[in-house]
Amino acid sequence: MRWMRAAGRALLVGAVVLAGYAGFGVRADAGAASGSRGPLTLVTAGDLTDYLSPLLDDWNDGHPGERVTLVELPDSADETRAQMISELRSGRDRFDVLNIDVAWTSEFAAAGWISPLERDRFPLDAFLRPVVDTATFDGRLYAVPYVTNAGLLYYRKDVLDREGEQPPRTWAELVRQARTIAPKYGLDGYAGQFLPYEGLTVNVTEAVHSAGGSILRDDGARVTVDSDAARAGLRFLADGVRDGWISREALGYKEEESRQAFQDSRLLFLRNWPYVYADAGASGSKVAGRFGAVPLPGPDGPGTSVLGGSNLAVSSHARHPASAADLISYLTSERVQRKVLTEGSLPPVRAALYEDPELIRAYPYLPTLRESVLSAVPRPKSPRYDQVSLAVQAVAQDVMALRQTPEQATARLARELGPLSRKG
Repeated sequence: MRWMRAAGRALLVGAVVLAGYAGFGVRADAGAASGSRGPLTLVTAGDLTDYLSPLLDDWNDGHPGERVTLVELPDSADETRAQMISELRSGRDRFDVLNIDVAWTSEFAAAGWISPLERDRFPLDAFLRPVVDTATFDGRLYAVPYVTNAGLLYYRKDVLDREGEQPPRTWAELVRQARTIAPKYGLDGYAGQFLPYEGLTVNVTEAVHSAGGSILRDDGARVTVDSDAARAGLRFLADGVRDGWISREALGYKEEESRQAFQDSRLLFLRNWPYVYADAGASGSKVAGRFGAVPLPGPDGPGTSVLGGSNLAVSSHARHPASAADLISYLTSERVQRKVLTEGSLPPVRAALYEDPELIRAYPYLPTLRESVLSAVPRPKSPRYDQVSLAVQAVAQDVMALRQTPEQATARLARELGPLSRKG
């Protein structure tokens, strides 16, 4: 997913060298001795820009005895996860700090690949509240949030203004506008990320939670998807395809394909991540200055986004866990988090930055993003999240292809998720 690649791209954002950290650290029984300090290796998805190395130099110049070497894995989230897991399973100590998708925290923690962290060593109260939940498993902190993300509804402001309409706050309003207004302007009505991959899991989870349902509860211990609310969420998506306000073409969209469709002035509404705001507003975009962004709609008002982003974790085989935790503290400090936004164009986890007038002037979507993050939910937590996601994708694909009804789909998904639950 593009936001995961972007998280890797900006992992070492920040030009300010912070010195004198007072041993923010992991538990004494994690990896090497708690006071252990020395060189580090940080692993992340592939860096797609040319500014990462100079930023690494800033840390290294200030910490000559704790220099960080960056290991870049493929920019595909699935390939990054597979290579991380292969290395962690081997028991080797190649990696110290891992930049992991928020959905992987439970899996990595349950497998013993990352070390539990002491909550009072990190300023978690300064973070946006929901992001901390993505870093926990079984009531313990296993990572520290680094970048967050929440879905937004992008809309053609110029078109709605011409029609005397406000952006939709409910599904009914979105459906009406997508069905009646979009065709008048030669636009498709609505798109998300509907290709069967992780993006489809995100879109389905958002629809289900917006309707008041859930897929799993209790860190994967209970399957809860066979409910009226979950059926309502799936029906919203299936009806869009059946009634034509979701085009068949959109069933092949990932983040970039859907962004391009909106940016090329082919969509009235788009569900996507905040990075789209800068891209769609850039010089050369056909919709620059002609669009806006609001929280995702739901059945009766604002809906629920899934939390995206990445967390920083310390490998259970880290050679120098105290230095590793210091690096995490540096990357999540307010001064560096400001750089995450201003130089990396990524949503920071520090709450105060979303209320900074200077930043809001430069990034006018920040209040909307803050609202979306505060009402967002993690993806289903499970030690076998990859299998859960694949099951959700397969069932959702059949629903949106109109091969199964929402009633058949939720019953099927409940059966398939049962053996994957922690009680299964």
